[in-house]
Amino acid sequence: MNLLSVCWKPFNKGDSSETGAAVGVNGCNSDGVDFEKDGLLWFRDIGKYCGGDFSMAVVQANQVLEDQSQIESGSFGTFVGVYDGHGGPDVARYVCDNLFRNIRAISAQDYGVVTPETIRNAFLQTENGFTSLVSEVFDARPSIATVGSCCLVGVIYQQTLFIANLGDSRVVLGKKVGNTGGMAAIQLSSEHNANLEEVRHELKSLHPDDPEIVALKHGVWRVKGIIQVSRSIGDVYMKHAEYNNEQIAQKFRLPESTTTVMPILSATPSIISHAIHPNDCFLIFASDGLWEHLSNEEAVEMVHNNPRSGIAKRLVKAALQEAAKKREMRYSDLKKIDKRVRRHFHDDITVIVLFLNYDQICRGGGGGAAADNTTLSLRSALEH
Repeated sequence: MNLLSVCWKPFNKGDSSETGAAVGVNGCNSDGVDFEKDGLLWFRDIGKYCGGDFSMAVVQANQVLEDQSQIESGSFGTFVGVYDGHGGPDVARYVCDNLFRNIRAISAQDYGVVTPETIRNAFLQTENGFTSLVSEVFDARPSIATVGSCCLVGVIYQQTLFIANLGDSRVVLGKKVGNTGGMAAIQLSSEHNANLEEVRHELKSLHPDDPEIVALKHGVWRVKGIIQVSRSIGDVYMKHAEYNNEQIAQKFRLPESTTTVMPILSATPSIISHAIHPNDCFLIFASDGLWEHLSNEEAVEMVHNNPRSGIAKRLVKAALQEAAKKREMRYSDLKKIDKRVRRHFHDDITVIVLFLNYDQICRGGGGGAAADNTTLSLRSALEH
């Protein structure tokens, strides 16, 4: 496995690690164009998928990059995934290798049709697959039971956009407001973070006999005082009692009484369907590291008022500048801080901006013949 991959790479079905992550390819991606780098920031300024243009960027903060992402686009439509891992990279890598495959396989059983049920079943199949992996390696590597990932997915099938989400990554639509020249910011994803009152209410409703299902720790609401998100892939110690034992680190262990109310976290995504409209201009998919520093409106205005090329990189840099400002330091000084230490200043951040060409999508850029024969299979490198 090439852990020093120097670019983003194409989706590779043949190579896998213990958790199914594709092996790195040095120097190019699926259309032969290198990604560029600026310190810990990696980016693809502009590219084409079968429904328009895209821009991608990621900046690393952790010692090992825990974010993964991908775009798959062709005759089947377009799939975008952003996977924000926590506790390690294993689950994000596993999801990046398996979720899209599962959606394609389940869809094929229904003559290629994609529905919310298709996506929901693929999420659960991916969850079950990772849980099976944990059962195989748990005795040798119990820490794998405490690794998880948020999971944000967009699927364009024909003229419908499906958004599915677990955790607190976010997708925001930029939509033209009539003939005013203005642009509305519309959040399409539902978030599952215990800091949101509605999420705490949901957890309390699901676990009425557990007064400590959410706890306030150091000013942050957490599920069982441990984790902020209430839905994820992985985190099997929160879902299956047999992995909540003395083999995992003390900080993750739950009281024995908790095992009677498993699972605590859910792998069932929130899914919305959105009919794509001519006024729908672009989608911003990003891990929560971006939204911690930029509002929906700020991000949409930035995309609206700047050139397409390099826009994902521009969004990431804007978030980093805000992170530096909060610490009363210069962006140029923040850039000099190495990974792992950088995590004290900001999270790993992944951004994918998908521009929507309505006419192109209607001609076949989302299910049916790929518009202009554009086929794309692109995913982030294992380590930056």
